[in-house]
Amino acid sequence: MDTNEQTGSHTAEMLNLRNIGRVYPNLTTSALYEQIIRRREGDMIHLGPIAVRTGHHTGRAANDKFIVKDAESADKVWWSKSNPPFEPERFEALYRRIGAYLQGRDLFVQDVFAGADPRYRIAVRVVNETAWHNLFARTMFARTSAEDLQNFQPDFTILHVPNFNAYPEIDGTNSETFIIINLSRKLVVIGGTSYAGEIKKSIFTVLNYLLPQEKVLSMHCSANIGQNDDVALFFGLSGTGKTTLSADPHRRLIGDDEHGLSDQGVFNFEGGCYAKVIRLSAESEPEIYECTRRFGTILENVAYDPQTRRLDLDDNSLTENTRAAYPLTHIPSAVRSGRAAQPKNVIMLTADAFGVLPPIAKLTPAQAMYHFISGYTAKLGGTEKGLGAEPQATFSACFGAPFMALHPFAYASLLNDKVIAGGVDCWLINTGWSGGPYGIGERMRIDHTRAMVKAALEGALKDVPTTAHPVFKIGVPQSCPGVPADVLDPRRTWSDPEAYDRQALELARKFKENFVQFADRASDEVKAAAPSGEAVIA
Repeated sequence: MDTNEQTGSHTAEMLNLRNIGRVYPNLTTSALYEQIIRRREGDMIHLGPIAVRTGHHTGRAANDKFIVKDAESADKVWWSKSNPPFEPERFEALYRRIGAYLQGRDLFVQDVFAGADPRYRIAVRVVNETAWHNLFARTMFARTSAEDLQNFQPDFTILHVPNFNAYPEIDGTNSETFIIINLSRKLVVIGGTSYAGEIKKSIFTVLNYLLPQEKVLSMHCSANIGQNDDVALFFGLSGTGKTTLSADPHRRLIGDDEHGLSDQGVFNFEGGCYAKVIRLSAESEPEIYECTRRFGTILENVAYDPQTRRLDLDDNSLTENTRAAYPLTHIPSAVRSGRAAQPKNVIMLTADAFGVLPPIAKLTPAQAMYHFISGYTAKLGGTEKGLGAEPQATFSACFGAPFMALHPFAYASLLNDKVIAGGVDCWLINTGWSGGPYGIGERMRIDHTRAMVKAALEGALKDVPTTAHPVFKIGVPQSCPGVPADVLDPRRTWSDPEAYDRQALELARKFKENFVQFADRASDEVKAAAPSGEAVIA
């Protein structure tokens, strides 16, 4: 029996699956393309990407994720709205129904790694009902070599059955969709959704549970490195510019979304990128744009002409959350090892749709901890089920609360230690609106944002005087190369300064209301970093 046959047999035995159809273990990208097209799961389009549709779910089902609460997890997991508990008995009952559903069905298996540092990586076996999701797993995780596969033993397994729907009244789920992590069984089951992002984020949650217990900070961030080997981390939620700003042709990309930070330095969790591509242009984001036209890229819900098979990246008829999944190797400047030294700069990104926060500000360590715990942005819909077209203020602890299995202070404390020990410079950058809120003002120009990021990373702002924002207290540089002075002061961009004052105080109130839940663990210094709530002074 060859290695692939052994993998198929072992997978069925390990998952206790009976009477399943054919198992396709560790198919190459080309072989998976053939299966995708043969099974009519997607189309190959102009220049070679594969285009797929995810149906009803075009974003994460945020209210359908659970963690099984048992002896392993009960006293460790941060039980919250982001991490609701699931009963072990109900998990086993649901799992038996999945096993019955899979009888006679084919399965696709990929054996991969999560984590570029061998000291902290975990072996992951991804088992899919569909070939295109198996290609997604092959693309997004770190690939294994033939030698790795000889003795591959998974630390965690994902079983993904998008066409299987739960019955909430029977299974204890919130809907037909479910993402359930069983830390004791080292098993994740996903059903009722074809949105591929659930696969990678479930393992991210697992790593967020495991690594901080080893004193390794797990981070929802992108990372890159400059010509002087200076590492920068970019924290931010979907739509804030993590992927765009870290894919800088003048810097090498370490990764676009998930990283660890150990005593030895930064390491990527993934082997691919998962970028939003709505209204992507060759001029503003050339490297990512090029990836949308390459073999091996998966395009989720991206519109294309059915006759010419050419893309229309401006078409949002299916969703604002159009996505491209592509191997990190598609980026010419990518760091192939996925590893680098300790960071010199930490950038926290927000897309403030209320037009209040300055486009760039310097943070003290206490302010950095406060804004890291707050994790503010304003979402415009599309990245999560249930969001409409109107913006809403969102606070997501550590810029990734849905994936943080432990209490946010477990991550914030580790970050604070690294910032202080390494003398790391911390910045808050607003890629959102200027001159007014969404619908009145305009989105921050990408060339201005790039100029601010460049200035921060290259030390051009080191000796520039800053002015403390009268409400948020953060230090706003008085000048920045390549950026008009008026742009740096958000109040001056509004036609009605008093309206800005009211909006700033309202956003400050939301910050403080959100932070109440964390105040009992915060130091006096971090509490003092909160917005003042006082009137804005012209």
